[in-house]
Amino acid sequence: MIDFGGRSVVVTGAAGGVGSALVAVLSACGARVIACDREGTDLTDTGIEEVHHFDLLDDDAVAVFAKRIGESAAPAAVISNAGWTRAETLADVSTIALDHEMDLNFRSAALLSQALLPVMRNQPQAAAFVFISSVNAQAHFGNPAYAAAKAALNAWMRAIATEEGRNGIRANAVIPGSIRTGAWEHRLAHKPEILAAVGKLYPLGRLVEPIEVARAAVFLASPFASGITGTTLNVDAGLMASNLPFLDQIGG
Repeated sequence: MIDFGGRSVVVTGAAGGVGSALVAVLSACGARVIACDREGTDLTDTGIEEVHHFDLLDDDAVAVFAKRIGESAAPAAVISNAGWTRAETLADVSTIALDHEMDLNFRSAALLSQALLPVMRNQPQAAAFVFISSVNAQAHFGNPAYAAAKAALNAWMRAIATEEGRNGIRANAVIPGSIRTGAWEHRLAHKPEILAAVGKLYPLGRLVEPIEVARAAVFLASPFASGITGTTLNVDAGLMASNLPFLDQIGG
């Protein structure tokens, strides 16, 4: 029932697991998908209408991309999906890791949204930003640099929602739990049984699928969410509603 009517939607990290799912859901909902990812990534999906290869950590490249977008029809939405983490605990967070994770998971999305704000404002059918955040921004599950970056991203989202609402721009964040994507491969290589163990922490008994995150993001980007701004939508298999291991311990 969601129909973007051929309006454009920008997706960053479009070649990844969640990115590919976003492309599939958006194209099925009538969006003209503008896919962005790094050089060398595969953006040949049939649901993609326009491709841009650039590094979000390159400020000049981000500015060039925003200028190109500004020269065509303004997007209906921008979904900031690109992200990455590896530093698992405080002991793993070097200054290099801290800078890299903050830059990729927060700063790049903030600068891109800031650069696109002028063209997004005051559209007859309004516009939206959706940021793919994480439960790591809500509680500590490791990955402290990533968690700090995602918490900053949530704050940035609220700033856009508050200051740009008068200009017809909404902003929200999707908060996934652990998503079954390639990001888990290094953990699986070290500890193959980790998926089964982690699944026991979730009320649904499993990790979140990329398509589930994509559907939530597309809803928030769409006219169906026209009255929703400045909020977060958890897609976390029940993790943040519960302390299932504690319940199992006291349940007898």
